[in-house]
Amino acid sequence: MTRHPLYLLTLARLRTAFREPSTIFWSFGFPIILTIALGIAFRSRPPEPVAVVVEQGEGAPAAQQALAAATGVSSRLLPHDEAQRELNTGKAALLVVPGSPRTYAFDPQSPESRLARAVVDDALQRAEGRQDATPTAEKHVSEQGSRYVDFVVPGLIGSNVMSAGMWGIGYVIVETRTRRLLKRMISTPMRRSHFLLSFVLMRMLFLAVELPVLLVFAWAVFGVAVRGSVLLLALLVLLGALAFSGVAMLIASRARNTETVTGLINLIQMPMFLLSGVFFSYARFPEAVQPLIRLLPLTALLDGMRAVMNEGAGVQAVAPQVLLLAGTAVATFVIGLKLFRWS
Repeated sequence: MTRHPLYLLTLARLRTAFREPSTIFWSFGFPIILTIALGIAFRSRPPEPVAVVVEQGEGAPAAQQALAAATGVSSRLLPHDEAQRELNTGKAALLVVPGSPRTYAFDPQSPESRLARAVVDDALQRAEGRQDATPTAEKHVSEQGSRYVDFVVPGLIGSNVMSAGMWGIGYVIVETRTRRLLKRMISTPMRRSHFLLSFVLMRMLFLAVELPVLLVFAWAVFGVAVRGSVLLLALLVLLGALAFSGVAMLIASRARNTETVTGLINLIQMPMFLLSGVFFSYARFPEAVQPLIRLLPLTALLDGMRAVMNEGAGVQAVAPQVLLLAGTAVATFVIGLKLFRWS
C-alpha cells in the first residue's frame, strides 16, 4: 500500500533529528540548564545590603556607628582618597561626607545608588532624632507570578520555540539545498507543500514533548505554575511555532548557501531577543517604539504566555496575540511556498 509523501517525509525528518544528539540537547537540555542557572541566580532572597563608604573627618564616627546599626546597609570608614576610589570603581554605591551640610556623592543614573542615598539618609536622620509625621505600617506581599523566575520561564520557552523553528527548519532546508539533495527530490511524487509541511509537522511533534517537559520541570523545581488554561497556553505556543516555522521557510525559500541563511536568521532573531522581553521587560524601551515591539511575533508569544501563566488570562485577553501569530504563520508560509525553489 502506497504511503502518502507527507508521512514519509515527516518520518524521515524525525529519524534525522533523533540521529543527531545535539538536536535533543538544544531542544530539552539547554532550556532546562538555562532555567536552573537563572532560577538560582534570581531566586527569592533578601536584598543585598547597599555598599556605602563614609569619609573620615569630623562627625564620621557617629555616622559610621548609625549606619552599622541600620538594616540593609554595609558601610566602611575610609580616608578621602580611598573612599573616592571605592566610589569611582563602583565598589561602593554611595559616598557619605559628614559635615554641615552632609554631602552624598553618588551616580544619579544608577538605581542602586539612588536607593543607597534614600536608605542611608533615612538611617542617619533617624539616628539624629527625626520622627515620622504620620504613623506607617508594612504589609509584605509575595505573590506567585511576581518572581523573576515566573517572568523568565515563558521567555525561555518562547525563545526556544523561535530558535528551534528558525535553525531547525530554515538552516536545514538551505543546507539540504547546498548539498544538492533537493534536486533529487524533484523527480519524486511529492509537492513543494509536502516537503515544507514535513518540517512543520516534525516541529509540532517535538513541541508536544518539549512544552510539557519544560513546564513540569519549572513547576517541580521552582514552583512556576500555570494560572490560566493549559490548552490556551498550548495554543499560543503552537501558533508561535507555526509563525516561526513560516518565517524560517520564507528565509530559506531563496537562500543558496548556509552563510546567507545564517546571516538572515541572526538578523531576524537578534532584534527579537533584545526587544521582545526574553530576559527583561520591553517597557524599559522608549514608549515611542513599544507599539512596534508589540508587532514582533516573539513579543506576541511572550505577552500571551505570561498573561496566561502568571495572570490567568482568558481567550479574550490574549486574542490580539493569537491573531498576530496566526496571521504571521499564514502569510509567511504562503509567501514562502510561492517563492521556494529547489536549487
